[in-house]
Amino acid sequence: MSMRKSFGICTFFEPQNGEKGTLAIKLVNSTIGTPLASVHQEDDKSEYPFVGVEGVLSLNSSANLTLAILGSVRTIRDYTEGGSLNPLFQDAINVSKENENGVQFSRLWLDNTTTTTLSLEPWEDSTGKIDVHDKTASFGPGLYRFSASFNYPQLEQLSPQEVLNEESQSLIEEDPSQVQSLSFFSYTEKLLAGGWRFLTYFGRDSMIAALLLEPVLSTGNSSAMEAVIGAVLERVNREDGSVCHEESIGDYATFQNMQKNIVSTDAVFDYHMIDTDYFLPILMARYSNTSSDRVKPLLDTKAGKVNAKNRDLTWRDLSYISAQKIMKATEAFEKDPSIKNLIQFKDNEGTGQWRDSPSGLGGARIPFDVNCALVPAALYAISELAGISDVYPDNSDTKTWKDAAAKRAKVWEDKTLSFFQYNITTEKAASLVEDYTSKIDFYDGPAQTESLRKYSSAGKVVDYALAIKSIESPDKIIVTHTDTAFRLFLLDSEDDEQLTTFINASANAILRPFPAGLSTPIGAVVANPALSGNDDFTGIFTNSAYHGTVIWGWQLALMAKGLERQLQRCLACHAKRAPCLIRHVPAFCRDEGVYNALRSAYNHLWDLIEANSDQLQSEVWSWTYSKDGYKFSPLGALTSGTESNIRQLWSFSFLATYYCMSVLYQTLRPSTSYVRKGRSSSSVIPTSTIIKNTFPTHHSIISQC
Repeated sequence: MSMRKSFGICTFFEPQNGEKGTLAIKLVNSTIGTPLASVHQEDDKSEYPFVGVEGVLSLNSSANLTLAILGSVRTIRDYTEGGSLNPLFQDAINVSKENENGVQFSRLWLDNTTTTTLSLEPWEDSTGKIDVHDKTASFGPGLYRFSASFNYPQLEQLSPQEVLNEESQSLIEEDPSQVQSLSFFSYTEKLLAGGWRFLTYFGRDSMIAALLLEPVLSTGNSSAMEAVIGAVLERVNREDGSVCHEESIGDYATFQNMQKNIVSTDAVFDYHMIDTDYFLPILMARYSNTSSDRVKPLLDTKAGKVNAKNRDLTWRDLSYISAQKIMKATEAFEKDPSIKNLIQFKDNEGTGQWRDSPSGLGGARIPFDVNCALVPAALYAISELAGISDVYPDNSDTKTWKDAAAKRAKVWEDKTLSFFQYNITTEKAASLVEDYTSKIDFYDGPAQTESLRKYSSAGKVVDYALAIKSIESPDKIIVTHTDTAFRLFLLDSEDDEQLTTFINASANAILRPFPAGLSTPIGAVVANPALSGNDDFTGIFTNSAYHGTVIWGWQLALMAKGLERQLQRCLACHAKRAPCLIRHVPAFCRDEGVYNALRSAYNHLWDLIEANSDQLQSEVWSWTYSKDGYKFSPLGALTSGTESNIRQLWSFSFLATYYCMSVLYQTLRPSTSYVRKGRSSSSVIPTSTIIKNTFPTHHSIISQC
C-alpha cells in the first residue's frame, strides 16, 4: 500500500506450507470501510496528525509476514526491481506485539521526527491468530484489521470539482472513475505522475498531461493548470536554468543528502533530462493565450517554498533563467545546421527524454523528439511569450527574443528532419521484415509485407530515425516509432515538400500492421526495429521491454491529437462546396493520396483506441501472440517485464478528447448519422466517424480541443 506524497508500506507474505500460489490475500468490505477507510489521528507528541488508511484483509491459509518495507515508494521500487534493501532503512524497523493479539511494525525516519506504523490484529470474531518471532509475524487463516499511518505534513488535494474547469464538470458524472483518479494525483502545489510506482513529481509527465488535458483542466488561482506550471517554475535550477525531472522528498531526500555528507531534510532535485526544459515555455505560452489575466500574479509568486535555493527569486525570474538556457543551447544550430549542433544527452548521462529506460533509444544520445519537435516549438513559444508584458524581465535580451526566437525556430523546424530521415525500397524493407519475423520469439504471425507496398511512397518506405547515435558516430537508429506525434501535435510546418513527405510517412507507419509497422489490435506500439537489420535492436525492443514493442496510452492520445491537428489545417480545403485554392492551406491537403492516408491513419488509430478503452488509464501494456492471434498482457506479467502503474497521470488525456467529442455530439445532435448504434454521448464516441461529417463545419469546436 502506498500513501500520499511518495511514501509507502510494502509487506510480503509467504504461505507456511511453502507452496507458492496457494496463499490468497484480499481486502474485504467491513464496518471499517468498503474496503478502505482513512486514518486521521491527532497526537499530542507530534506536530502533525497521523494519517493513512485502514481496512480488513483475508488470509485463506496460514502465512508468515517475512518482510516489511516502511519507507518511500522509491525504496519499495528499488527492491521490487532490483532486490536491494538498504540496512539503514531495514535495520531501523521495530516489530512488537500490540494489544496481546496484534503486531506492530514501525520505523522512525532519518529526520528523527516522522514515524511510519503498520498495525495488524484479528478482526472481531475472526479465528485469526498472530505470533511474533524476531521480525517475522505468523498468521493463521482468518480476517485481520490493519492500519497504516505516518505523521508527515500533507498536501492540499484538488477535488474532482476543483481539478476540472467549469465547462467540463459533467465529466464527474459521465466518467467518475477517471476523474476521481485524476483528482487523486492532483494537489494545489503539484500533480503526481502515477501510482503506485511513481507517486511523486515528474516535470515532463506533468507538463505533457497538462498540454493534452488543457481543454478540461481548471485554470486560475489554485487551479490544476497553475499547479503544474508553478511546480515546474519552483523547481528550476537557478544556476543553469534546467527544469527538474524528478524530486525526492521526505525520508529518501534525507537519505540522499546524507550520501553527500549533508544533514538536511530538504528536497533533492534531478536535472539530468534534456527534454523537460523545452516543455515549460510551450505550456506557458498555451496558458497565456487562454488566461492572460493570470500571467502577472502567477509569475509574481515568490520562489523557495519547495526549492530553498530559489528563495530570493520569483517564478518570473526562474522562467527567464530557463528561457535563457534554451536560447543559448539552440544558438549554434541556427548558425551551422549540422549534427554536431543538435541537442544531445548531457555528459555522463545515458537517458534524457521520455524513453528513459537504459536501452530506450538503442544506446543513442541525440533524440528525434527533442530536436525535431520540442526545440522549435519551445523557440516559437519563447517568441510568443516575449511579446507579452510581465512574462520576462524587460531587458536587452528579451527585447530581441520576439523576432530572434521565431527566426531561430524556423531554422530548427526546417533543418532537423533531414538528419533523421531514411528511405528503404519496399523490396529491401520486405526482406528486412521477413528476417526480423523469423528471429523474434514473441511473434510467429505473418510478416505483413504486402502493407509495405500499399503504404509507401513511390516504391520506398520513408521514415525517421528514433535517434542519432552520437556526434562522433552519427548512425541513425532505424526504429519505427511514435515520437513523430510530438511534431504533429506541436508544429504547423510550412515547408510543403518536407511536410507532405513527413505526413505521409507518419500516417503510413500507423496504417502498416506489425511487424511491418506500428499497429496491432492491442494498440500502436511505440517502437518497432523490424527495418533496422540489427540483431541488437531486435533483442532490445521486445514486447517485454519498457520502451519496446509495447503500447503507452498517452502516446496514443498524443498521436491522435497530432493527426487531428494536421487534419484541421485542411478544413478550408475540404469544406463542402469550398474549392481547394486557398494559398495558406498546406500542399498535402491537396494531395489526395497523402490526405487520405492521413485521414485513414486517424480513423484507424481511433478504432484501436476504442477497442482498447479498458487499458487507457494505465501506464503501459503489452501483448502476446499465438495461433488465436493477439492477446492483451500486462507488461509485468511477461518474462523480464516491468510492472506498470495501474493509473498514470498523462494517461487521463482521453478525458479531454472524450469531452470535446461529447460537446461536438451535443452540438450536432439533430444530425447523428455519424454516431454508431448503441452508443450514447457519455460513452467513448469514435472520432474516426466524425472527420467526414464535422471537420468542415465545426472548426471552432474542434480547435478549442
